[in-house]
Amino acid sequence: MEASMENMSKLENGMVTIIQVFHKYSGHKCKLKKAELKALINNEMSHFIMKIQENDTLDQLFADLDQNGDLEIDFQEFITLIAMVTSACHELFVPKH
Repeated sequence: MEASMENMSKLENGMVTIIQVFHKYSGHKCKLKKAELKALINNEMSHFIMKIQENDTLDQLFADLDQNGDLEIDFQEFITLIAMVTSACHELFVPKH
């Protein structure tokens, strides 16, 4: 897709950003290992998710996301995390009337 980001909607720009951030941490292999997932969450999502300090917390989150059991988080599994966090944070951004 060769579309210029300046011509995209805010939603489309957000989607491109999600893809770019995933690839920033996963590299050309397109999968995240535990350390990469931890770095992504701690560096890119710290306002929505508490920084992961405990290995037990990381292990549980990783196990919940790793649906196919390959010990890596692919893009579809990562999007599950994005959807869960977005849904949980929705109330913080509902316009007040």
